[in-house]
Amino acid sequence: MKKNIFLFIFSLFILNLGATNTTNPIEKIALTGKVVDKDTKQPLEYATIVIKSLDGKIITGGITDAKGEFNIQVVKGVYDISVEFISFKTKTFKSKEISGNTDLDTITLEVDAQTLNEVVVIAEKSTVEIRLDKKIYNVGKDMTVKGGTASDVLDNVPSVSVDVEGNVSLRGSENVRILINGKPSGLVGMSSTDALRQLPADAIEKVEVITSPSARYDAEGTAGILNIILRKGKAIGFNGSVSASAGIPDNYGLSANLNYRTNKANYFASGGYNYRNAPGSSKSAVTYLFPSVNQPKYRNETTDYDRKNDSYNARFGTEYFLTDKTSLTGTILYRESDGEDLSTNTSKEYDANKILTRTNKRVEIENEKDITKEYALNFMHDFNKDGHKLTLDFQYENSIENSNAFISDSNPERNSTDNETKNILIKGDYVLPIGENSQFEFGFNTDLNKLNADYLVEEFNDSTNQFENNTNFSNTLDFEQNVYAVYSQYGNKVNKFSYLLGLRMENTDRKISLLQTNENFDKNFTEFFPTVNLGLEFSDSESVTLGYNRRLSRPRHWFLNPFESRTSQTYVRTGNVNLDPTYTNAFDLGYLKRWEKLTLNSSVYYQHAINNIEMAQKEEWRDPKGNTIIYDPLNPDTDPEQNPDLTLVIITTPINLSSQDRYGFEFTTNYSPLKWWKITNSFNFFKSVTSGDYNGINYDSENVSWFTRLNSRISLPGGIDWQTSGMYMGPSESARSKRKAMVSLNLAFSKDILKEKGTLALNVSDLLNTRKRESTDYSPTTIAENEFQWRKRQVMLNFTYRFNQKKKPQRQERDENGGGDDGMFGG
Repeated sequence: MKKNIFLFIFSLFILNLGATNTTNPIEKIALTGKVVDKDTKQPLEYATIVIKSLDGKIITGGITDAKGEFNIQVVKGVYDISVEFISFKTKTFKSKEISGNTDLDTITLEVDAQTLNEVVVIAEKSTVEIRLDKKIYNVGKDMTVKGGTASDVLDNVPSVSVDVEGNVSLRGSENVRILINGKPSGLVGMSSTDALRQLPADAIEKVEVITSPSARYDAEGTAGILNIILRKGKAIGFNGSVSASAGIPDNYGLSANLNYRTNKANYFASGGYNYRNAPGSSKSAVTYLFPSVNQPKYRNETTDYDRKNDSYNARFGTEYFLTDKTSLTGTILYRESDGEDLSTNTSKEYDANKILTRTNKRVEIENEKDITKEYALNFMHDFNKDGHKLTLDFQYENSIENSNAFISDSNPERNSTDNETKNILIKGDYVLPIGENSQFEFGFNTDLNKLNADYLVEEFNDSTNQFENNTNFSNTLDFEQNVYAVYSQYGNKVNKFSYLLGLRMENTDRKISLLQTNENFDKNFTEFFPTVNLGLEFSDSESVTLGYNRRLSRPRHWFLNPFESRTSQTYVRTGNVNLDPTYTNAFDLGYLKRWEKLTLNSSVYYQHAINNIEMAQKEEWRDPKGNTIIYDPLNPDTDPEQNPDLTLVIITTPINLSSQDRYGFEFTTNYSPLKWWKITNSFNFFKSVTSGDYNGINYDSENVSWFTRLNSRISLPGGIDWQTSGMYMGPSESARSKRKAMVSLNLAFSKDILKEKGTLALNVSDLLNTRKRESTDYSPTTIAENEFQWRKRQVMLNFTYRFNQKKKPQRQERDENGGGDDGMFGG
């Protein structure tokens, strides 16, 4: 408890550092204007305005926003004003007298052809952009993710956490939608957890955290949306980077990002290879509250995991400029992984006096091969008016997962899973500016998904000396889910006040067929999803936002699939074909304040969910072949008191509970106490109240939890950067389980070499080896103490070499990726 209080006070201490400047303000006036590209007339975001005294001393300055506009407060006087942007010629206003509010109007910058052909620029540090409905985190020089994966990147983004199994949460909820370049993608795959661990961190340019999505986005994901934007070069000529990494436990990787751009086309490619050995372990200590005569009082299980995986991914694309305002982009993605997992499960049973009565060893060897192919086509046309554009997308994905497992114990078993998915996405978005500050938008989305899952379980028959099909578990599932959507939204800005109002309609047609049992489970439903996003700017350094949205979370196919996991004889997981979507109504109130050395970004949020999905447990007795045994007083073989071969099996399955209320508070602060020291702190406190009953068992619960993350970056002598990242996740509780708190610490050092063309980075993930989930599960007849560690401490050495690149702020260009420049609305 004392540790929790200390960490909470420390988070608040970071928040208040440097925010107490009480000097008397000097009356200032506004210097405004807009910076655009002379040739394309496109606004230049991040252009720098420098205001100097006539003797050359820098007085103040600023940068342009997504519309190329700037508003700088300055005292009256005569100044030299320069407008600068990477790869453009600087424009200077000499001896400019500023005696009142001054508008420099539209400033055109001309491309510096010589500079543009020499270098392309990349982000040196992580920055954040705030829009009405989202926050955009540009992934910069975060050393703790060098040589890492997309999971490592997400685990360093404020509001986002990744647990020990790789499950991604937003504000403590796992009901989050993950997109790649604004669309569902094969880079996320059928199992987003595994796929995110195979996507190299170096391929990611930025992450959009969308906690109050506008109507443009899918209604899927009750907690919100994470949109991962991949890198794509923007400068003339050939440029790129290559990265190599090696680590302990065995972890080797090689990746590259290449780009070649001419006046008519942009060719981009990225790819990588990774070999990873991720040893892990789990423990379970079960106490039976009411054991039968032949049942143990205690059972301890340990499972050791040895996971080896070879993964490859390649992405090729061409962006062809049909005209100055029209482009066509084609992309091909190929991803392949070969995995070999060895799970060794040892079970020991004890009587009431804790005397060992039985030992069983269960070894599972699983080989899995996954192949994903994805083809995407994007058409974008900018009309003559700034912001007036049409975007069309087509995407086809085919994914295959084949796995074969052999389980050896007292009852040897073989099982295989063959999954194939085919997904088609067709979408369009049309944006029409109305006047200077208004915007109308209309769009449609068709998402067609098909999955075939063939699951075969074979058990060894002693009498025939052969493996035979166990029809109790083998089955074939056909899953089809088609979603059809249309939306419209309107936004406007009146002085300092902005609003974005939208409505989305989605029709879902879901069909599930279990072929062996000839069972069909079909659902079709149409829902409306309104969105409201409001914003008020008190000044350039202070603003407040308010958002409302209605969303849903459709159960994924692995939640619906009734096939059981087979790693343990006594603990199994199975799906539920009758699951309904979860629906939420969410409110979000945000506040942003910038001081000279400190930035505060905070939110208060509330969500009310119905049909909330939770994991429930049931118990049943089974014979050695896995058949469910129903007690018959006339048959002694069905009586656990008389048949010692029967085993009590605990089955975990997802169910729809009646409702859940979640509310919380979060903040993120960026503080630079000294030029060589940067600190980022994020804190999230939340409470959930769940109510519902299942099979006569009450699942009402209240859970109060919080987590905080602290990143410190220090520039040491000799050009060495030192980064420390600490995370604390508070304890949590549900109706039938309690999870203990978890602490994790990452450490990294880096140095630029080879005239800043290369970077050498050393990072240690989970320095204290404490990233473990420790929990206690309760059922009517058992109490289980559990511990799980997916990956042990890891040390990585990474080298990155850049050619024709420099490390400076990067200009933003036209973006077909579902993010980027959308002006004040950012929808």
